[in-house]
Amino acid sequence: MASLEGPTWLEKLEEQLDVDVDWMDPEYVKNMPIKPHAQTSNQLWVNIELHRASNAELLQQTAKELKTEGWLAVYTRIAVLMCKKNIDYISGRVLLQTLPSKAYDTQATVEHARLYDKEFERAGIGRDRYCIKIPATGPALNAAKILSQEGIPTLGTAVFGLPQAIACSQAGCLFISPYYNENRAHSDLTLWPNVKDPAKEHPNSPRMIQIIETYKRLYKETGKEQPLVKLASFLSAKEAMAAGEFGCHSATISHTVLDQLAKLKWNEPEQPGAGVPKPEHPYKNPGPTPARLIELAKTDPLTANWDGKLASTDIDYLANDGAELEKAIEKDPIATNRLAEALKIFIGDDENGETSSRKKCEEAIAHV
Repeated sequence: MASLEGPTWLEKLEEQLDVDVDWMDPEYVKNMPIKPHAQTSNQLWVNIELHRASNAELLQQTAKELKTEGWLAVYTRIAVLMCKKNIDYISGRVLLQTLPSKAYDTQATVEHARLYDKEFERAGIGRDRYCIKIPATGPALNAAKILSQEGIPTLGTAVFGLPQAIACSQAGCLFISPYYNENRAHSDLTLWPNVKDPAKEHPNSPRMIQIIETYKRLYKETGKEQPLVKLASFLSAKEAMAAGEFGCHSATISHTVLDQLAKLKWNEPEQPGAGVPKPEHPYKNPGPTPARLIELAKTDPLTANWDGKLASTDIDYLANDGAELEKAIEKDPIATNRLAEALKIFIGDDENGETSSRKKCEEAIAHV
C-alpha cells in the first residue's frame, strides 16, 4: 500500500506490471516492502546461497541422501529446497535455470529440467508454482518444446533479439527473459548506456518493443498464447520503470535496484513517460505502444546499417535441432556475443556460477 507521502517508484511499477525479485536470500525476500510475484535466479545466485553458512547443514544432509547419485542430483535438490524457503513470501513462481554448460545439448537440458520437476514435486511445489529457465539456443529451446508438451513450465532466458523470442513462442515457453543490459555491464560500467530516458534512449529499447509488438500480432493472428515478457538485467531504477512503459508483463529486478525503487518517491510530472495499469491479459486487449516510442520499433541502434526488416515469424526456428535459430543468432553480432558472454558468466569458475557450485557439491559428497 502507498504511504501517506505518495507512492514510491516500486509501488508505481507494481501497478503497471508484476514485480519479481531476482535474488534468493529469504531474509531479503521476506522483508520486501511489497510481496513479489516471482523469485527468479541463475547459477550465480544459487552459488551464493549454496555457500552461505545458513545452508551448510542443508547441503550436508542433501549430500548424505544423494551421495551415490552425483553432484548434479545434490545441486538440483538443494537449489529447489532453497527456493522452497521463499515460496510463502511470494505470490507466484520460483525459477531455476538448467545447466548453462549444457545449453547446446538438447537431451541434457531435458533431463536436468525433468530432475528439477521431480525435486519440486518431492518438495511439495506444484507446476503452477515453479518455472524452469532454459537458455535461448536452438538445441535448448528444442528441449523447452519437449518440456512444454509434458506440462513442465519453461522460460526462455538470455534473449537478445527477436529471432530468439519467436523461437521461444514456437517452443511453447510460458515466459521469456530478454536482457536489457548485457551481463558484462554489471561488472564493467563502461559498457552501460546510462541514459537519462532509457525507454527512448537505451539502444536495446527498440528490440524490446519489437518483441512485444510481435507477440501482440501473433496472438491476434493465431489466438495462440504467447510468452509473457519478463524483462531482466536492469542497472538502474529508471530502466526498471521503462519496462512498465513498454508494456512488459513483469520485470525481474535485483535486490540493489529494488532498493533504489523503494527509496524514490513518485512524481508524475518528472517522468519522461508513463506506464499504464496492467491488463488482465497482456495480449487479448493490449494497449498501444506509447506514442513517443512508436518510431523506435522501426530502428535498431545495435545493428550497423540495419535494413529495417524484422525477423520472420514464418520461419521454423526449431527445425533441425534449432539450426535456423543458430543461423539467425550468428547473423547478429550483438546476440552472438551477449549470449556467449551470458553462458560463460553463468558457467563461471572456481569462485562463481555452475563451476563453483559443482566443486562445493562434490566436496560435500566427499565429506559424507
